[in-house]
Amino acid sequence: MGLRIHFVVDPHGWCCMGLIVFVWLYNIVLIPKIVLFPHYEEGHIPGILIIIFYGISIFCLVALVRASITDPGRLPENPKIPHGEREFWELCNKCNLMRPKRSHHCSRCGHCVRRMDHHCPWINNCVGEDNHWLFLQLCFYTELLTCYALMFSFCHYYYFLPLKKRNLLLFSWPWRFCRMF
Repeated sequence: MGLRIHFVVDPHGWCCMGLIVFVWLYNIVLIPKIVLFPHYEEGHIPGILIIIFYGISIFCLVALVRASITDPGRLPENPKIPHGEREFWELCNKCNLMRPKRSHHCSRCGHCVRRMDHHCPWINNCVGEDNHWLFLQLCFYTELLTCYALMFSFCHYYYFLPLKKRNLLLFSWPWRFCRMF
């Protein structure tokens, strides 16, 4: 598994990546500020739950970066084909390179990828032989973070005691700044 750094120049993919990072940053700020920190200050939850939330968030971001920049298994320009395996290779009709039978040509990236699964716009990269495991890690950590945040949101509304001190400015537009415009 060669973990070479690989970047795809695709405006749609960069837009999707930016959206993912924005949602991640929004949740990493909003969930703790509205749910975790107020309930921790009032003694409803222990501090280790906040540390676990941030730990999963960091794992999710690291998995996103690793899946995005790792080479998915791009085929070289002049592959060295062993003599015994020549019948398992074929010619790509789009880039005119020899490729193994389970390889596919990605129209977004413009090259053939070994054991290509799909081109994922959310990581702005193909999912292939060399980064498939990293993509599955990203899916796992994203699901874990989502379930953890949903569990705290559910507990905030239905299980925890009501907060004694509510900061309603978090939910209202700061109208004092509107007078300037």
